[in-house]
Amino acid sequence: MTGRILQNPWRLLLAINAAVIIGVFVHKIQLPPYVPYIHLLVDYHFGFIKRALIGAVVALFTDKVPVWLVFALGGATWLATSALYARLFQKTFGFTTRTLPLFVFTAGSPFFLKNFMHTLGHFDIYGCALAIILLLMPAGSLLFVATAALFSIVLVLIHHIHLLMYVPTIITIVVLRHYLTYGSNRSNVAFGAVAVLIISALFFAAQFLGTMPIPEADFVAYLKSRMADPARTDLLQFAYIWYQPLAKEVADTWGRLPHNILGVPVFVLLIWLHTPLWRYLARLIGALASETHRRLVVAALIGVSLAYVVMFAMVFDYSRWISNWAVCMFLILHAVKMLPAKQEAALIPAEDQKTNVCGLILTLIPRVGIVRPF
Repeated sequence: MTGRILQNPWRLLLAINAAVIIGVFVHKIQLPPYVPYIHLLVDYHFGFIKRALIGAVVALFTDKVPVWLVFALGGATWLATSALYARLFQKTFGFTTRTLPLFVFTAGSPFFLKNFMHTLGHFDIYGCALAIILLLMPAGSLLFVATAALFSIVLVLIHHIHLLMYVPTIITIVVLRHYLTYGSNRSNVAFGAVAVLIISALFFAAQFLGTMPIPEADFVAYLKSRMADPARTDLLQFAYIWYQPLAKEVADTWGRLPHNILGVPVFVLLIWLHTPLWRYLARLIGALASETHRRLVVAALIGVSLAYVVMFAMVFDYSRWISNWAVCMFLILHAVKMLPAKQEAALIPAEDQKTNVCGLILTLIPRVGIVRPF
């Protein structure tokens, strides 16, 4: 019995992952929700500003925002995203003994659902959830492109950094699932190009015109008026981010670089532990029926990665960025699997000793973190 579990441990690893996620949640609710809470307070009361869409939606339902709403809203989003990914995996690969290692390396990765639990309330997960919906939707009509454009606009309004974080992956999904699968014509190419221009213009408006137009003291006073407990002034310490220009963000990032760069070897090790998954992605790309498709997929992977390089230079939440980059790779893997193939790519082996060890280590790692590893 024990020997069989050691040879094929994937069901056990899924159970361990579930236990680890519960542990991360218990730890998370004991921490002060600084940035996620203030995002629920900021709305469009003073006009168009950046990072205000979620707060504006919350304001439609309540005038006073309790702290527990961070965990309720974040938890509901996490559950929805987990369910969406399970449905996506079932649609793309199915749940069988042969596909369990692949599920453990994606859903059980410390980059993915476990880290989203640690960053509960942050805005990253919204990009992931909307990208998964696009992977589940029928992609044959222009409605698919329009939905992707709408999702991208929503993400930029939630936080403009989504233009680098998940919008490139959404564009990749649209190209792979719509333009490569169903063909390009003048109308759908023009529609896509106009959508990209609108999304880019919105990003620049949020980045350079979305600064809070009133003095910070007045802004903080307004935020207090929306708090269920105005005495919790410690939760407002990040109000300055609605005033901080891009140059200051970049300067702060480079000022912290000597210390934060020490985490890069850990990130490299975590990525290396996913080697069985990356090999499977390479096999998927190699099995595509079209050479053009193969080249475009590789170009898309490089493009998405370069967007994260730009983010690394601008904002110092390195653990979040590397985690979301990995999630984007997981989602693109699903999109690649949906393209026509000349042959079936071999799945991650279920009884390979090295693969089992990598899967076990990744299962036991509870999260990657927000700024520095762990």
